[in-house]
Amino acid sequence: MEMIVTKPNKPNSPAPRSSARAAYDGIVPPRAGTEGKTSAKKSRSVKPLIFILLLSLAPVIAALVVYFNPQLRPENSVAYGTLVEPQRPMPPANELELTTLDGQPFDLNTLKGKWVLASADVAECPESCARKLFIMRNSHASQGKEVGRLTRVWFILDDAEVPEKVLEAYKGTVMVRVTNPEQLGRFAPIASGAEPGLGTLAEPMWIIDPLGNLILQYREGADPIKVRDDISKLIKNSRIG
Repeated sequence: MEMIVTKPNKPNSPAPRSSARAAYDGIVPPRAGTEGKTSAKKSRSVKPLIFILLLSLAPVIAALVVYFNPQLRPENSVAYGTLVEPQRPMPPANELELTTLDGQPFDLNTLKGKWVLASADVAECPESCARKLFIMRNSHASQGKEVGRLTRVWFILDDAEVPEKVLEAYKGTVMVRVTNPEQLGRFAPIASGAEPGLGTLAEPMWIIDPLGNLILQYREGADPIKVRDDISKLIKNSRIG
């Protein structure tokens, strides 16, 4: 009688894995050259970001270089007038007492919102005074369609009568008397080293911005063309007033 020998069943072999799956599981190493290609791709993807960052920073860096090296600035980019630093805000009416020619109180702050060209002198208005008023009038009139963005102020430093010819020649100028010239001296700067007084207040011209800050001063004998060009640049580049 023959014996029938049965062989034990072998366990089922696992299904073969794909090379990608094997590489993922750490069984089969990745194909040669894969790591190098990945790092190259990463390197290439970072370069545009670095370029964009440098391109964005370039104007800031250039501005800082020019700011700290004034000699590099183009000649036409620098204001002809002297910057008032720090800027001086318009004083309230009780700190700068003004009256109109007919004696009514006047608050300088009512002129906020416009560019203000200003000067000061005695009512008699000698030749130096008339020259300043002339420069302000012509600088104002030459602004073309922007003329409505400016106004002119003449601070009168005494109680004398203003000559009729001055009133007629400079119509449109806001003429106000300063009750206490010392108050105006605290707002409007005078030449460095000069003694406070009517004479030194009568020398310069000033520009007040639409926010009410006194920002520029022009010395006595300033070039009318350069004053006009300063005003034109300010108005053209400003979004206020």
